Amino acid sequence: MLWQEDKKAAPFSVPDTVADLSFKLISKQVPLDHAQQLSDEILRILPWIDDDPHAGVHMIHGATTGNGWNRPEDDCDDACIYLSKRSKMLIRVPKVRHADMDELIGKTIQLNGHDVTFGDYQVKPFSPLGTLFCRYVIVGNEETEDEFVSRVATEMKAMGINLTKALCGMGHTFNMTAGPVKTMSIMVADLDPEDAVTLQVEGIGEGRKAGFGLFLAHKGIKAVGDMSEMQHFDGT
Repeated sequence: MLWQEDKKAAPFSVPDTVADLSFKLISKQVPLDHAQQLSDEILRILPWIDDDPHAGVHMIHGATTGNGWNRPEDDCDDACIYLSKRSKMLIRVPKVRHADMDELIGKTIQLNGHDVTFGDYQVKPFSPLGTLFCRYVIVGNEETEDEFVSRVATEMKAMGINLTKALCGMGHTFNMTAGPVKTMSIMVADLDPEDAVTLQVEGIGEGRKAGFGLFLAHKGIKAVGDMSEMQHFDGT
């Protein structure tokens, strides 16, 4: 008689070599288009971020809608995002740089005349969830949605990741030093835990120091790859 049990795969352990640091923010509002200003201010205080390939500065986000307020359109001059006392901001850095991030605590920067003060931070490890989204990936001025998805698939393939499910969302335009930058949002699904972490570490495209190409876990999908659920993604 021969009786062999199937070997169970060991639970996946998320590596902590790179993670997001979630900073408390003290601010009432920030400009809607603040990617360039925020990046410049963070790099002024922490210049080493510019040279670290895995570091990234997420943009600041408030609610898309709430209490009668709707997120302004990109072409609204002087439009602002209103923040609550619970507002936070993420900065992605390697573990070996966590202690260096203490330099930011208590610092106040100005974004188009609005004060933003950084409080303490908490470490947020990457998620092994199979569904990730990126609010802003830089796209070419004439790049179509199909071309964009194909490019993302090619970049992921170079990481050893096979893209099988993707959904594009809203696009936005940002005023950067070099000129206007167009972006598109994307959600990818049905990733293995290892691939999900790899995509968060590597990102897609350029501009991660200004908040572009950085992926986060999308916890709103009940069934990964279920189109009825994926249609709720709007990329905001």
